[in-house]
Amino acid sequence: MLETCRNAQERWGGVNQLIDRWLQERKELVVAYVDIIGSGRELSCNDQQLQRFCEVLVDYVSAGHFGVYEQLTNEAKAFGDQRGLELAKQIYPRIEAITEVSLAFNDLCDNGDCRDSSSLSEELKRLGQLLRERFELEDCLIEVLHMAHQEKAAAEA
Repeated sequence: MLETCRNAQERWGGVNQLIDRWLQERKELVVAYVDIIGSGRELSCNDQQLQRFCEVLVDYVSAGHFGVYEQLTNEAKAFGDQRGLELAKQIYPRIEAITEVSLAFNDLCDNGDCRDSSSLSEELKRLGQLLRERFELEDCLIEVLHMAHQEKAAAEA
């Protein structure tokens, strides 16, 4: 997952400050996730590493929904990119579903509702799989909704 994060940053880094910051947050999220999964110790809701992961998780999904996605959609509208807008309509619902799972995981940890360490670990692994899927969907949106427009803008200049 970390390698995928690096590849996305290499491909799109420097294109736009908002996307750059968001990809940096993604990297922080992946590092926090790997630190928890790789620790091999039992988890509890009040674990400091887990709490840090949850903070970065909420920041990341919020930045996507309240900044990056809106900018990408506005850019597609400005360039009259109907194909990109249609793709976004298909992808956004899945991203939103993963956001809901992410926020529910955060709430679980915030409320101290962790039943036991093994169920928390399973939930964390499930979340990791969903985040991987989300990153792929987001990369697709960046590719289609942003990179195509950068090429058009450069051609018009």
